[in-house]
Amino acid sequence: MAQQHHDPANVLARHLRERATEFLRALRLHRGAATPEESAEAARALRRAARRISAGLYTFQPLLDPAWSQTLGPELAWVSGTLSQEDACATRLTRLLEALHRLSGPAAPTPPAARRPPTSDEAPAPSGSPTPPPDGTPRGASRVAGVPATRHAPVAPAPAADAPSDVLRPSPASAPGAAGAQAPVRAVRATGTRPAAARRAATVTATVPAPDDRRAADRPRAGGEPGTTSRPRPGGEPGTAGRPLPDDDARTAAGEARTRAAGAQRDGAGGGRAPLTVGAAKAGALLERQLTLARTRAHSSALQALGSARFHAVADQVAVLASEVPLAAAAEGADLRPLADAARERLADAVAALPLLTAGSPYNAEALVHGLSPDPAPHPQDAPWHQVRLLLRLHRYAQEVLHPDTGDDPRLRAAGEALDRHRDAAEAAAAAAHAARTPRIAPATAYALGVLHADQRHEVEAARYAFQRAWQKPPAGTP
Repeated sequence: MAQQHHDPANVLARHLRERATEFLRALRLHRGAATPEESAEAARALRRAARRISAGLYTFQPLLDPAWSQTLGPELAWVSGTLSQEDACATRLTRLLEALHRLSGPAAPTPPAARRPPTSDEAPAPSGSPTPPPDGTPRGASRVAGVPATRHAPVAPAPAADAPSDVLRPSPASAPGAAGAQAPVRAVRATGTRPAAARRAATVTATVPAPDDRRAADRPRAGGEPGTTSRPRPGGEPGTAGRPLPDDDARTAAGEARTRAAGAQRDGAGGGRAPLTVGAAKAGALLERQLTLARTRAHSSALQALGSARFHAVADQVAVLASEVPLAAAAEGADLRPLADAARERLADAVAALPLLTAGSPYNAEALVHGLSPDPAPHPQDAPWHQVRLLLRLHRYAQEVLHPDTGDDPRLRAAGEALDRHRDAAEAAAAAAHAARTPRIAPATAYALGVLHADQRHEVEAARYAFQRAWQKPPAGTP
């Protein structure tokens, strides 16, 4: 049994069966995902398993059934590439927006008065000259039907017991210590000549919000007209208004606080980000519109691919692979190390063709060459680095087959992370250049996109430098 366990063909078959089981498990999780986060995580697991199966079929193809491996390998690469587009668009957009904020400079310090939004029980002090509301009603005038009011009426003190009946008494909600903090109110004195019957009628109390709260009061409330701050009393007395509702005021203050926070986060004032200039803001909006559209299309393509007959055929073949691996006749007693060494040699030859001497010199500006080329094709000097990235992945996956318990080599992991950053920066620069080719954009927008493109090309250069430093380190286990 021990000899069978260490047989190279059985090691390869066990590795492929485990990856096929991971693929089927991720597919089941994706179909039963209840949230977008769960669906995205299941899609990443699908891609991870598909890449490893495809790499194993490619590297150890002489030990497998030729017709089966040559058919399944490209199909798994199609699945992995289709599912990766949506995540790539989201990552690209995040990277570009963060770069725009970083290039806009450090964030301005937040003033102490704006660090905490005012709560519902804090009365803002009136300042400046009041602005009339949009409906033409004078600021400070009563909105109660049938009760004219003077403009800028001062706060009326509590009248004496022998005061005449035509003096309007202040609202109970404005008294100190009243239950529930309310917005500041003004006692409004009715003007004009009133008949004797009206003077003998019940006293009318009109509650008018202070100037700074006029904007909150002008907002339409549920079941009411704009600017109403109270509801009729249950008694239904004509010409009377009830007390302001604490729940409505608290809800309004909370909504305004959320609106201010969302606006600050969108404009870059929150989270330690600098506010964007007009050109940078328009560039960010253009990138967001284009990449969001691309992400939506990628999401639709992924859903269409997962429901297609082509994908179901791939899933059926992977299900067969999970139970039985079709090995070739030459796999009996074959050694896996020569095939893994061939993958390593292909990687070494590709790395030798890279300009590592130039990449090892910081600030060499080599990545900016052909930056103004009118050709919309990908940058010509990036293709060899992308090829090295793919060959490095094949080499790492081959080492996982040979040494499943040793873990990943730190040197190879660091080099792979550097090449991943290289790929992301190159694609982000291409997206910025594509956005800059949009017809009839403003010069400030085009300038911001040009600065963003140059910044991402500098990131490409930094990733090449990091790969060169990682590749020059000795491999793991070397004395």
